[in-house]
Amino acid sequence: MTPYDVVVLAGGAARRLGGADKPGVSVGGRALLDRVLGACREAGRTVVVGGRRATVRPVVWAREEPPGSGPLAALAAGVRHVEADTVVVLSGDLPFLRDGGVRKLADALAGGSAEGVLSVDPDGRDQPLVAAYRTEPLRRELALLATEHGNLTGLPLRLLVQELDVLRIPAEPLASFDCDTWEDIATARATIREHGNVLDEWITAVKDELGIELDVDTGVLLDLARDAAHGVARPAAPLTTFLVGYAAAQAAGNGPEAVSQAVAEAARKAAALADRWANEAADGTGTGKGTGTGPGKGTDNGTGSGTDNGAGAG
Repeated sequence: MTPYDVVVLAGGAARRLGGADKPGVSVGGRALLDRVLGACREAGRTVVVGGRRATVRPVVWAREEPPGSGPLAALAAGVRHVEADTVVVLSGDLPFLRDGGVRKLADALAGGSAEGVLSVDPDGRDQPLVAAYRTEPLRRELALLATEHGNLTGLPLRLLVQELDVLRIPAEPLASFDCDTWEDIATARATIREHGNVLDEWITAVKDELGIELDVDTGVLLDLARDAAHGVARPAAPLTTFLVGYAAAQAAGNGPEAVSQAVAEAARKAAALADRWANEAADGTGTGKGTGTGPGKGTDNGTGSGTDNGAGAG
């Protein structure tokens, strides 16, 4: 895989948000900046240009001088801290960016001779802040623009793009959706709660909140919860998945891959156990038939029918 660093531009005045702290605005329970950082886990180094704040993962902080002098000045400040030959450049307000989309940009650049790879949104517009660049050509053109114009303050990004040899690729679905207005924020918040998105969004949010960088097959866990609920009892579902997680945690010292395998194996065993419970109940040899030891007749509290006659027949 192509090694790369990331520069995230998280400054700006957010005028269309009434001057709100845009990187800190919550979408799906997570700050916009943290959502972007969550897509950059594979980066060798992540540089954030903007005001310092608590973040979900460690970053290198940078700041353009003077603050608020525009995206080119901010980009130049961030690129000074880049060490890799490839840098992915992102804005800090992309709620639906995923790590696969970031990797796609880096790999597309590595696979050709272009100096940059730009995402193109569904309306055909270039997205220079959802892009990957070769670090040295990027530094070269930023320096040339600063020399030509005296400084980079207020210069538009298109001046940089038109000087580079760039490849354009379609953006991943929603990857280039940014939040410039409160209407955009409302749309993003509604989108993550749609049926097809909400579960993945929630799992990602929980992992970020707990500091877990682990990919597991959520389908397996959901199937296990269903089997435990139906074959045993409804409260068995969350307790069983908790125990699977505890079993997997015992493999934590062997790395994330071992943990993922441990989750799959523990889920398989627990699902098989739940299946055996269900089969026993179905054939009448489970909770409906006991070993009653009471001396008199009483109502059987199992799932079978009939009354207890002291011999346990239900």
